[in-house]
Amino acid sequence: EGPSEWHKSYPIAQGNRQSPIDIVSARAVYDPNLKPLVISYESCTSLSISNNGHSVMVEFEDTDDKTAISGGPFENPFRLKQFHFHWGTKHSQGSEHTIDGKPFPCELHLVHWNARKYATFGEAAAAPDGLAVIGVFLEIGKEHTNMNRLTDALYMVKFKGTKAQFRSFNPKCLLPLSLDYWTYLGSLTTPPLNESVTWIVLKEPIRISEKQLEKFRMLLFTGEEDQRIQMVNNFRPPQPLKGRVVRASFKA
Repeated sequence: EGPSEWHKSYPIAQGNRQSPIDIVSARAVYDPNLKPLVISYESCTSLSISNNGHSVMVEFEDTDDKTAISGGPFENPFRLKQFHFHWGTKHSQGSEHTIDGKPFPCELHLVHWNARKYATFGEAAAAPDGLAVIGVFLEIGKEHTNMNRLTDALYMVKFKGTKAQFRSFNPKCLLPLSLDYWTYLGSLTTPPLNESVTWIVLKEPIRISEKQLEKFRMLLFTGEEDQRIQMVNNFRPPQPLKGRVVRASFKA
């Protein structure tokens, strides 16, 4: 059922704007017209944490534009819907995007949708300009204090299909200090692989401890009744660029 089989059920897997990609930093084009990214998560309302069988996800109330990102390459604000992670079995892999061929142990995705233009998340997810996803790399280092609240909750959603209440968590605490970014037009990285995502990949990684990352690896791809399969390597490998340009908000 891995990524190499997806094209059989989802032919778009071989489309022209698939994600993730390897970002070759020397080939990224500095675009002085790119605005700084504005992240307004002040009044965000987190609802739940869940294991959807391919990652762990935290969902948010998305009824207004108070919790949104704007600026960057965007005309409209995009509302925060959920965030989730991708990670590996070992530190040498795990992220979906890579930089100059180098993967990170983990990658955080904050998923937003264009509610000015589309009525529902589902409608936005099918449109070429419907979604905006911020990618943040995680590397191993000292403990990330703000991540503890999340990693301490993972035991509640060990099995596929489990969900628990997860209130008042603000993901702003998971962002690096610098919001320098690369941006390109891409897709969802899990089926249905819709080519609906404007990607914002932050240059600066955040650090978490080995112990914190180990807690992600205790999650399972399987339900309580099934034979246990450890949730690891839940990343799609980089896809061909097919002529796309990656723009940078900063001078290399």
